[in-house]
Amino acid sequence: MSGDIKWLRQLNLFFVAMSFFTRIPTPSWVVIDNDKLNKASRYFGLVGLFIGLICALVFWLAQLILPASIAILLAMVAGVLVTGAFHEDGLADTADGFGGGHTVEDKLRIMKDSQLGSYGALSLGLVLLLKWQLLVELALYSPMAAVSALIAGHTLSRVVASSLIFSEQYVRDENTSNPKPIAQGQHLNDLFILIASGIFVLLWLNGVAAFVLFITLWLVRILLGGFFRKQIGGYTGDTLGAAQQISEVCCYLVILAVGLN
Repeated sequence: MSGDIKWLRQLNLFFVAMSFFTRIPTPSWVVIDNDKLNKASRYFGLVGLFIGLICALVFWLAQLILPASIAILLAMVAGVLVTGAFHEDGLADTADGFGGGHTVEDKLRIMKDSQLGSYGALSLGLVLLLKWQLLVELALYSPMAAVSALIAGHTLSRVVASSLIFSEQYVRDENTSNPKPIAQGQHLNDLFILIASGIFVLLWLNGVAAFVLFITLWLVRILLGGFFRKQIGGYTGDTLGAAQQISEVCCYLVILAVGLN
């Protein structure tokens, strides 16, 4: 009986993570609160794997009857629909805040503004274009290369972004009365489970690409963490979204440059 309860608790945490990152409805019995959201961060990488599989499936089916460029675009649209552009919104808000603000207070205030500024529009447009072009090149090389990249990119990028919760300080905007829910802490065992999902994908990729991805994403994490500390003293939900988008692009760049052999 106790084993069943533990299993149900973990399943509840997984659905909490799913509800946080996606628009997929969760079962009515799932309990969501701040403590469970913090613990659910262990499954953010697993949710990324689920999203990557959806995008990869859309691409694979579409490329059977459509040009690779259109199939990739449909896969990206599927990802946006599943997540509600959650991370893309964070990237745009972070670019607007960091680009337009001079003080920490200014940056946080701009990041909470619902209007899209020039920095956000430029960063979002360039990142989306870069992802599309990289994935098209991979698809033209081999459809399976694009499938692998989509799965790895969505999973590993969320592992990198979510791991910042463990080492960085959450920055609260005191002027915002209704902040977005966000994991504000991460225990060591949560971090280990999160990293395990990333290692699983790296082992699945195997070869030089897996090693180069590990080194690259580790460096990206260090640089992003330092950059966020310098800008606002830690992380917010928006900066985690920006970290995910940047890490995803880095995954595609590495896989395209190194290959999967």
